[in-house]
Amino acid sequence: MAVQVRTPRSRERTRVPAPLPALFVVMWSSAFVAGLIGIGAAPPLLLTFARFALAGVLLTGIALAVRAPWPRGRGLAHVAVAGVLVQAVQFAAFYTALGMRVPAAVLALVQGLNPVVIALVAGRVLGERLSPRQWLGFALGAAGVGLAVADRLAFSAAGVTLAVVGLLALSLGTVYQKRFAADMDVLAGTAVQFLVSAPLVGLATVLLETPRVTDPAAFAGAVGWLVLVNSIGAFLLLNTMLRDAPASRVSTLFFLTPAVTAVLAWLLAGQSLHPLAVAGLAVGGVGVLLATRR
Repeated sequence: MAVQVRTPRSRERTRVPAPLPALFVVMWSSAFVAGLIGIGAAPPLLLTFARFALAGVLLTGIALAVRAPWPRGRGLAHVAVAGVLVQAVQFAAFYTALGMRVPAAVLALVQGLNPVVIALVAGRVLGERLSPRQWLGFALGAAGVGLAVADRLAFSAAGVTLAVVGLLALSLGTVYQKRFAADMDVLAGTAVQFLVSAPLVGLATVLLETPRVTDPAAFAGAVGWLVLVNSIGAFLLLNTMLRDAPASRVSTLFFLTPAVTAVLAWLLAGQSLHPLAVAGLAVGGVGVLLATRR
């Protein structure tokens, strides 16, 4: 099934191919498992810096090779602001919270509230109107998020505060990009976002951490996955969907990340899979269906 939408910027009907949302959810959710492995081998900000720096270099090379149009002037500034929020602030906050032993499922829970925040902001900023059925979808999605992590609510106040900071950065950055940089080239724009984020996080790791790697093999594997699958793959999909669909609809996919994260942690990290996680996946899926179908 493809999603048909009308954006405020254009009245032409656009389509998001059906495989993209499902692929995005799996790729995005895998970042929590890779992040857990990486945090065990190096400080969180160092891991984040390595991710951004390598992804920025690789994606810049690809953009140059295909002669992608680079943002300029005010457009460049808008792309950079969105990148600092969605990349630097979000992931520095989330990975630091992981380093404070906040469970990955709890972080996925907080991030899973992203659609609700975006729905509230997008209505005012982007003029995206939601139907009663879509609001019902948001409610079911939020319920699915809660079910998915109901058995894992152990946390620290500082860690959850950072998680909320990451959530707000992701939500505001998504709306900002949709409002001011919706037409950016996906390759070049995403490369710019990594390139502006890497120096900021690099400075933070020098000032706030003792940068060292205790397990080079685990660190290299985690960074490699985060760069290729999450930074490049997932964000190219995200920016493509943001270009072709309303932000409120794209954001509903985050309802599925807590349950999918739990499944991936069960398969890849040997963590137990609670029946509530399966129920959360089912309820969240219904919520996404209601919120995205016209």
